[in-house]
Amino acid sequence: MIQDSLYLRDFSRALSRLSSRSRRDEWISMFAEHAKTAIDVEKSLHRSFLAEWRIGEEEIMKKPQSPVNYAYTSHLLRMTSEESYEEAIAAVLPCYWIYLEVGKHLERKGSPNPLYRRWIETYSSSTYESVVRAVLRVADIVLSRVESDVWTNVERAFRISSIYEYLFWDSAYRLEDWVFKIW
Repeated sequence: MIQDSLYLRDFSRALSRLSSRSRRDEWISMFAEHAKTAIDVEKSLHRSFLAEWRIGEEEIMKKPQSPVNYAYTSHLLRMTSEESYEEAIAAVLPCYWIYLEVGKHLERKGSPNPLYRRWIETYSSSTYESVVRAVLRVADIVLSRVESDVWTNVERAFRISSIYEYLFWDSAYRLEDWVFKIW
């Protein structure tokens, strides 16, 4: 949860960059709202979890991003500021889509743990699904026009982010930390 909270700070920045680069007013608004939501709504979910575990905001801010978290968010920030808009959309898409799919999968399995149930309910909810479907519609419009010579880069951006999603979850499971002290 701490790493996810730290991730959201940079994911919000990436969405803000994507918003500023969007070509349609409704996309500007949507990604700007998602950037705000990443900070406000999802962080409140994390804060409620961390409060249950008696972990305060100060402790979260002292913790560095894990190596995978740092690499993943660096990738997202670079993609949304330096690469094509199409690649930027492809890079942020896995975070939305994979969380929905994991949430739906875990919803079918259920959990006796109330904290896990709350997380599952958030990411399997119809509200979250409508957010993801809206982003998928934008991706469909934007990516349907991609020239074949750019498609390889778009696909690579999507695959790298998808791999980072897996690595992010795996690093949390392994409690990954830096090999050398970074601060």
